[in-house]
Amino acid sequence: MHAIPFRRLPGRPATLLLLCLVLCAAAPVKIMALGDSLTAGYGLPHDQGFVVQLQNAIDAEKLNATVLDDGVSGDTSADALARLDWALGDDPNAAIIELGGNDGLRGLPPAEMERNIAAILDTLKARHIPVLLSGMVAPPNMGPAYSAAFHAVFTRLLARPGLITDPFFLQGVAPHETLEQADHIHPNAAGVKIIVARLMPEVRRLIARARRKMPPA
Repeated sequence: MHAIPFRRLPGRPATLLLLCLVLCAAAPVKIMALGDSLTAGYGLPHDQGFVVQLQNAIDAEKLNATVLDDGVSGDTSADALARLDWALGDDPNAAIIELGGNDGLRGLPPAEMERNIAAILDTLKARHIPVLLSGMVAPPNMGPAYSAAFHAVFTRLLARPGLITDPFFLQGVAPHETLEQADHIHPNAAGVKIIVARLMPEVRRLIARARRKMPPA
């Protein structure tokens, strides 16, 4: 029996088979999830945190990507910038940036937060690593002037060209008590599920953009 050359297979099935072969052979896209306790899954069992739930969603869609857990509870934007080179040691192809919550909780100057996050974005841009940047809002107890300055920082950061953006990491979760832990800061497992579902369209874009920049397998 003679093997049928691949080029002779009829149109659409041949295209789907070729796509499958390409995806199966390709190296996974490595996504650096750089953030604070919201990324690290503070207060949750490991399998219910953001990174694992996001990985499960990616796997369910067979997107061939691996999420690297670079979330550290308590990190400010300055802390994340200080360990960026260490995180980049894993050679990620893409990045999700979730920062600013601890800057706000500590009342740190928004201008410093902007410089730190901008430095992270500049470093990733120089390495041609596509970024999904998620925004944050200041705690209401910091007062209207601080909240306005904080909001203005993320308005500018999210407007930077070339980024994939998400306006607010906790959108749809805060301030709904049924989706938060007892501290009314961190999402519970159900809240994380909502965050992941909301972010998945942007994560798909991020993976596709990273894939285009990767060398052929």
